Amino acid sequence: MDKFIYKKSAGITALSASITDFKYKKHAHQEYAIGVTLRGIQHYHLDGSLQLSHQNGVMLFNPEQPHDGMAHNEEGLDYVMLYIDPQLLLEATEKKDIVRFSTPIIYDHGIKQRILRLSNAIFSEKDEALCSELLLSLTDILIQTNISTNNKKDNALIRKAKDMLHSDLESVLKLDEICKELNISKFQFIRLFKAQTGITPYQYFLNSKIECAKQLIEKNRDVYLAVAECGFVDLTHLNKHFKSVYGTTAFEYMSNLN
Repeated sequence: MDKFIYKKSAGITALSASITDFKYKKHAHQEYAIGVTLRGIQHYHLDGSLQLSHQNGVMLFNPEQPHDGMAHNEEGLDYVMLYIDPQLLLEATEKKDIVRFSTPIIYDHGIKQRILRLSNAIFSEKDEALCSELLLSLTDILIQTNISTNNKKDNALIRKAKDMLHSDLESVLKLDEICKELNISKFQFIRLFKAQTGITPYQYFLNSKIECAKQLIEKNRDVYLAVAECGFVDLTHLNKHFKSVYGTTAFEYMSNLN
C-alpha cells in the first residue's frame, strides 16, 4: 500500500514514503531534495538519464531539477527525503552562491546516517534547535564530499520568463503575452525554455502553482486559500495535481504537518 508521511521542523520538510504502484509525474521542487533509499530500488529519470537508487543509495536533487519517480519492480520501495530551502542551505554552508550536487546518487555511509538522524528527529518532533544542529552536521559532510559550485547560469531571457510566470500564478498560462514581451516566437520560446530547464513552460508553470499551494498550506493551514491564490479551479483540481507530485492530497499534507 502506498503511504506518504510529511513533517516539518526548523524550515526542513521530511518525507517518509512507501510505494508500490504510485508513480510521480515529472516535476521539480524549488528546494534541494536529499534522501535515502531504505528498501527496494528507486527508479527515476533525471537530466535525460535513467537513475536507479538501490538500498542505502543517497539521492541528491538540485532545485528546479525535473524528475519523475517510481518503484523499479513489484517489490516496492521505502525511502526518506529531506526538502531544504536553498537559502537555508546557503546559510548552513556559509556559501554566497548557489551550490549544486554534481552526482545524483552516491553510496556514503556517513551522509546516509546524517540524513536518517535528521529525518528521525523531525518525525519524532524533537526540538528545532536539535534539528538545526543535525542539518549543519549534514551540510558540512556534503560540502566536503559531493557539492560543486559550478552552477550552469540560466539564460537571462529564461530568468525573465520565470519571473513573469511566478508573478501570475493565479491565472492561466499566457504564453502569447510572455513571448510578445520577450520578443520571441512561441515555439522558439518553448524550445529554449525546455533546453534550459529540462521541462516545458507549461510544466514549469504547473509545478510552480503546486509549490505555491504547498507553501501557503504550510504557512496558513488553509487548503481553500491555496486553491484561490494559486489559481486552481477547486480543491479537487488542486488535489489531483498535488498528489501527482507529493503522493498525497493537499488536505492530507496539511493534516500531517499539524
